Amino acid sequence: QVQLVESGGGLVQAGGSLRLFCAASGRTFSNYIMGWFRQAPGKEREFVAAIWWSGGTYYADSVKGRFTISRDNAKNTVHLQMNSLKPEDTAVYYCAAGRVAYVAGPAQYEHWGQGTQVTVSS
Repeated sequence: QVQLVESGGGLVQAGGSLRLFCAASGRTFSNYIMGWFRQAPGKEREFVAAIWWSGGTYYADSVKGRFTISRDNAKNTVHLQMNSLKPEDTAVYYCAAGRVAYVAGPAQYEHWGQGTQVTVSS
C-alpha cells in the first residue's frame, strides 16, 4: 500500500515558478511509476508528467520544456518543478503511483494523493 501527500501549491503570477512535492509512504515505492496529473474546473483529469524508478521521464506536450519531474528514491519523494507558468496551468495537481503500461492514462494508476491547488494569475 502506498499513501501520497502533495504540497507546494499556491498562487503565482504568469511567468513565475512553483515546486510541487509528493511524499510517499510504504515500502514498495520503488515498484511504482510516479506521475503528476492535473484537473481544472469542468475539465477531465489530464496527464502532466511521469517518472520511472530509473529516472526516465515523459511529459505532456503542453508542459514540455517548462516542467521537470524528479524523484528521490531514498526519501520516497517526487517533485514537479514548474517554470514559466501560464494561466492555463491553473488546476488541482495530483500525484499518482502505479505499475502502469500507459503512463499518460489516469485509470491505470493505483494510488492518488489528495491534490494541491495551483493558481496562475495573468
